Amino acid sequence: MDQESGSRLRDDADEEYPPGRRVDLPRIEGAVREILAAIGEDPGREGLMDTPRRVAKAYEFLFAGLGTDPARQLSVGFQEDHHEMVLIRDIPFNSMCEHHLLPMIGKAHVGYIPDGKVVGLSKLARVVEGYSRRPQLQERLTAQIADALHGSLKSQGAIVVVEANHLCMTVRGVQKPGSVAITSAVRGIYARDQRTRQEAMSLITGQR
Repeated sequence: MDQESGSRLRDDADEEYPPGRRVDLPRIEGAVREILAAIGEDPGREGLMDTPRRVAKAYEFLFAGLGTDPARQLSVGFQEDHHEMVLIRDIPFNSMCEHHLLPMIGKAHVGYIPDGKVVGLSKLARVVEGYSRRPQLQERLTAQIADALHGSLKSQGAIVVVEANHLCMTVRGVQKPGSVAITSAVRGIYARDQRTRQEAMSLITGQR
C-alpha cells in the first residue's frame, strides 16, 4: 500500500464522536430530584434513588454535541476530480426538541455535489450526529447540516431532507402518533437548478 492510500484510510477511519464540554452532572442530579419532588414523588424511594444519576449520564450523552463544531468532521477530505452527486439516504438520528426536552426520532438524507473535494462517507453521518446531539429544532438541524456541507466542503451544492417523529406531538398536546415532520434545505446548485433538485429528491424518495 502506498503512503497516500494509507493516509486516506487513516483519515477515513471510523472514530468515536468527540465529546463536547463536560456537563455539570451533580447539578443535573439535583435538578432531577427537585422535579421528582415537584410532581409529588419521593426521590428517596428505592425505585427512584438512582434516577437522578441515570438522567444526568443520559443527558451527558444526548447533549454531547454542545461545545463541538460538527463541521470539523469535514475538514479532512481528499482532492478528487468528481463533480457528480454524492448522497446518503436514511441516516438514523435521535435528538431532543428544545421546547419540551422530548425526543425527536428520525432519519436524514444528505447529499452534495463536490467541486474537487470529497470526504469519507462516515463523516456525513458524523455531521448529522453532531448537530442532533444538542437541544434542537428540526428546521434548524436541517439548515445546519446543509450549511456545513456547502460551506466547509465548498461544494457546488448541498441538499438535506429530514424526517422525524416528535414525542411532543405523540405523548402530549395534540397526541397524534404516526405524524411525521419533513423539512428540507438546499444550497448552491440545488437551489438554482430544478432538474438537479428533482434528481436528488427522486433518489431520496424512490423505491420506498
